Amino acid sequence: MQTEKVQFVHVPVLKSEAIEGLAIDPSGTYVDGTFGGGGHAVEVISRLNGNGRFIGIDQDEDAIENGRAKLQEYKNKNTQLVRDNFSNIKQILNALHIEAVDGILLDIGVSSHQLDVGERGFSYMHDAELDMRMDQRNPLTAEKVVNEYSKEDLTRVIRDYGEERWASRIAQFIVDRRSEKPIRTTFELSDVIKAAIPAKARQHGPHPAKRTFQAIRIEVNNELGILEQSIRDMVDVLNPGGRLCIITFHSLEDRIVKQTFKNLENPCTCPPEFPVCVCGKKPKIKIITRKPIEPSEEELEGNPRARSAKLRICEKIIPM
Repeated sequence: MQTEKVQFVHVPVLKSEAIEGLAIDPSGTYVDGTFGGGGHAVEVISRLNGNGRFIGIDQDEDAIENGRAKLQEYKNKNTQLVRDNFSNIKQILNALHIEAVDGILLDIGVSSHQLDVGERGFSYMHDAELDMRMDQRNPLTAEKVVNEYSKEDLTRVIRDYGEERWASRIAQFIVDRRSEKPIRTTFELSDVIKAAIPAKARQHGPHPAKRTFQAIRIEVNNELGILEQSIRDMVDVLNPGGRLCIITFHSLEDRIVKQTFKNLENPCTCPPEFPVCVCGKKPKIKIITRKPIEPSEEELEGNPRARSAKLRICEKIIPM
């Protein structure tokens, strides 16, 4: 199937809260690690003066192509786009001869554009080839996961990443169906999932395929595998006082962000009974948001997809 080039439109979630959380210095250097449709990025750039610098990162070719067009009106400002994964933040900044930055924003997860362009294979609402790659250069596709993973690995993915109670049954149904013929499209996979989940369990809650599609997408793009180390790398490249703002849409992602922030704020591994710290591990950050910031009712009315969004913010400190 040919992927039609469509304008990359993405409604930025928690935009004002994220921008406020970055505490932007007009002459500072800022990174948007998930550029997407550029909604957050434009807000950051508009607050920078002639000495400020902006770097947008995205692994999606469509996002980069549309981003270049969108940033044409900011040619008078120092802006750059890089097609890469935010997990490579240290290498990206090193290639740009940037030692440290003043703020980094991540808006993690699938974008509205990726869901709405059916050919990308992210959505069970559009019939398309099973793809789900955020970076089209990635050799692993959803079709490979569905047709080549063992039943045990499929169960693990669907259970751990989709938090799906029927994971083992869905995996078995997938294995049985693909033994007859490969599962090639989103609708074919959705039909298998529906058949696997008992009718009574399908009467309430979200679409029966939602959790499994989410799980396979996370597996294809290694979304959880890169997150903790990426956070640690991003804190390393922040200037003291610089902030890291992360928006998540999945409980597993939020859990990783929350725990990693905690470990960076209190890395001491000494037993509680020790009167003083002897391990020598020093805090790197202070947590700004003890509880995550969630969308307002007003935002949810305009953008229901924001419902599960959570924003967490930390600030780099000078080690004591």
